[in-house]
Amino acid sequence: MDEEWNYPSVVGMLLYLSTNTRPDITMAVSQVARFNHSPKKSHATAVKMIIRYLKRTHDKGTIIRPTGTLELDCWVDASFGNLYKVDPDDEPSAAKSREGYIITLGGCPLLWRSRLQSTIALSTQEAEYSALSHSMRTLLPIRAVVIELTIALNLPYQLSATIRSRVFEDNNGALLLATNQRITSRTKHYLIQWHFFWAHVKDGRVVVERVPTELQRADYMTKGMPRVPYETCRFLNQGW
Repeated sequence: MDEEWNYPSVVGMLLYLSTNTRPDITMAVSQVARFNHSPKKSHATAVKMIIRYLKRTHDKGTIIRPTGTLELDCWVDASFGNLYKVDPDDEPSAAKSREGYIITLGGCPLLWRSRLQSTIALSTQEAEYSALSHSMRTLLPIRAVVIELTIALNLPYQLSATIRSRVFEDNNGALLLATNQRITSRTKHYLIQWHFFWAHVKDGRVVVERVPTELQRADYMTKGMPRVPYETCRFLNQGW
């Protein structure tokens, strides 16, 4: 790469921005950050595209519209093998899937993430279910903290009664496995640690619901998208 600027330094600034105020660039920044050790010209071009996008939308960010409740919702999605024929064929990452989720509290974006899965999924269902399980590892501790705060701060019952947690999934296979909790010959190879959240779903502490793909807020966390669906997803999360 022949550039006057320092690639890791700029990507570090973008990572800070993407994890604090701009979920719309999270996937793109996560992708370019993979090449900090040895960036090429194409990676520098991708970074410049992100910066141009930010310059064009510098007066935007995330519009907060609180619902006045303590509902803790999570939208989770995965893109199965989306780096096939994108990364070199001799790289393990070419067979990996990308997952992403966004968690909201009272209708306001609280935390979001986009990352490559550490293992190679054998199907779309496996990639989606792995993403669902990973998002639960973040959602459940946050839910516990919210409940503790309502008790410690002695919040009114009307507010504490609004605490509920929902996870929105658009893959039927992952949804059925999470709610029916029945292991079949096709899913018995899944790691046991992926099923850790079953007890929380069974007793109603967390509800897993289906959401149409077009309303899946985490969709732009997992892959590059055409402009119209990307802007739809951005509007759902950021209000513009």
